Amino acid sequence: MNLEASPRHLQLRDWLFRRWKTGGLTAGDRIESQNEIVRLCDFSLITVVKTLKDLESEGVIRRQVGRGSFLVATPWAEAHRRIGFFYNRDIVGGGIFDNEFYTRLVMAFEKGVVSAGHEFVMGSFTEERMPVGMWDALDAVVLTGLTRQTRLDPLYETSSQVSLIDTSLDDPRFHTYRLDYGPAFAGMFERFGSGRQTYLYLDSTIGSKEQVARLRAFREAAANAVVPQRVEILAVNQETDIGNTGALVDAIERVRPDAICGHVHHSWRPLIRGLTGARIYPFLLDQKGPGFVVDTAGWMAEVLPTLEANLVDRQRPPAVHGFAARFLG
Repeated sequence: MNLEASPRHLQLRDWLFRRWKTGGLTAGDRIESQNEIVRLCDFSLITVVKTLKDLESEGVIRRQVGRGSFLVATPWAEAHRRIGFFYNRDIVGGGIFDNEFYTRLVMAFEKGVVSAGHEFVMGSFTEERMPVGMWDALDAVVLTGLTRQTRLDPLYETSSQVSLIDTSLDDPRFHTYRLDYGPAFAGMFERFGSGRQTYLYLDSTIGSKEQVARLRAFREAAANAVVPQRVEILAVNQETDIGNTGALVDAIERVRPDAICGHVHHSWRPLIRGLTGARIYPFLLDQKGPGFVVDTAGWMAEVLPTLEANLVDRQRPPAVHGFAARFLG
């Protein structure tokens, strides 16, 4: 429905539902009085009175003289949830199913959502535009791939509950499900750190908080090894410019690393093996290694119950939920 063209009382109904949904109101909670609603929005008192009478006759609210009005039902909060997974298509070269990491992530997330009896919706956004209208029709959206260039205003406009996965922001308003690679890096250096070796870490040119955190954790783990390790950094575009390998070849020939770690695109591995005998340790999901491995079944076993609990009680304070990767050599 085009809300701007719909009758005013239906526009107000939608506005109230969005407000109550965003506020996490449940059956039994007190709602605003008709005078409070008039002060909060640009609807006339006549429209407000009609809308509240309609909602009362439908059994959505109950009005009690001298006490106020209360929610009886929450039509926007059904047991059957609609949960969306949205990725930034501006940074995923060729689409999400050409990206091994994101493919495994979205498949694990979908499996968990559907197994719980909910509806799964997948979509994308860009650095400049997010589909807020679509999100408003969902109970929750989980986003990945936010960068320093992503326009974030729409996150604060949607009535859907927003969570972040494998991405984070300097903002306490969103539940964040991040991967902690510190233990995996420490595990690698615990195994090989008794002698000084050279590590070439492929850092992503796609700037984000997670990219910075991973590089920092890698440096710290190398410095804390029994013998501090030599670390060389090369910025690579592992998403949209994978054919540009000149700098990688030059770095391998210059650095002569014992191991190459980090954002190693799978198509680069034959090239690397043809140039050097260095060990290769990429970021991996549900693979036997070698590399820094995340078990998505274990991760989703933590993410999805928390996501559902947050939907039941939308007033729960947001938190950062970490899941540790492990090293397989």
